[in-house]
Amino acid sequence: MTAAPPAEDQSLLTVLIALGANALIAVAKSIVAFVTGSASMVAEAAHSWADTGNEIFLLVAERTSDREPDEKHPFGYGREAYVWSMFAAFGLFTAGAVVAIWHGVQSWSHPETTANYGWAYGVLALSFALEGISFLQARRQTQEAARKSGLHPLRYLALTSNPTLRAVFAEDAAALVGVLLAAAGIGLHQLTGDARWDSVGSILVGLLLGVIAVYLIDRNRDFLVGQAVSPPVRRRALMALLEDRDVEKVTFLHLEFVGPGKVLLLAATDITGDQPETLVAERLRAIAERVEAHELVEKAFITLSTPGDEGLRP
Repeated sequence: MTAAPPAEDQSLLTVLIALGANALIAVAKSIVAFVTGSASMVAEAAHSWADTGNEIFLLVAERTSDREPDEKHPFGYGREAYVWSMFAAFGLFTAGAVVAIWHGVQSWSHPETTANYGWAYGVLALSFALEGISFLQARRQTQEAARKSGLHPLRYLALTSNPTLRAVFAEDAAALVGVLLAAAGIGLHQLTGDARWDSVGSILVGLLLGVIAVYLIDRNRDFLVGQAVSPPVRRRALMALLEDRDVEKVTFLHLEFVGPGKVLLLAATDITGDQPETLVAERLRAIAERVEAHELVEKAFITLSTPGDEGLRP
């Protein structure tokens, strides 16, 4: 049986699929938006161009955040993933949401007649198919990761330290909903003859993108300023420390994400026995090295507890 590709390779594949799909869709929507003058199609074109640019930012995030620690960045470059993902979220808000809403409001006052409904429906159908392929890849990766974590996929997306997966999943889901909103706006325009329905479709697409962008900005901000791990992960880390042969009790424990799937661990412990200071320092370093052997831990600092401190319980 072939082994599953590493998580970082899956994330890269997910971004590449999304990038290819969005680039094709953006070109097709732009052409049809020009031909038809549809406000909803203009909104969708802006949406797809924003998504295409975002995937480039996410590719940069994947590459730059994976560099090894050095003297200037002793905890690695993992947080760069959140910086570039933040740029992508701002791009979605400005190039997607703002443009779509602004054009919808403008076309409400100066509606244009859409003469080629077939072209609009055709490119929307193509967009839905291509976006669906990209979304299924993101969904597959999310389900695999959520199953390993023992979480519901949506709960996993809310908690994961992987900003690339969260962004692609959210943007692809929004793209599918946006296609339906655009199709509804064009359809109501065709049925009623009132072009303002097309404007409503554009505004709704913009509002949808705005909500997704604000959500992604907020989650990236949380990780940039220092997102602690979830209580279940902290509990497992505490239990692992207490099971260490040299640890008698743990009086302080903090785990903070320093990048996708990487944490900084700080702990204060009482160790077994009563030995000279030099031997104690060596044992503390040995405990830290055993902790750092875990794939989740980028760096661990273990110190001695203050006498009288109460031990933590799992």
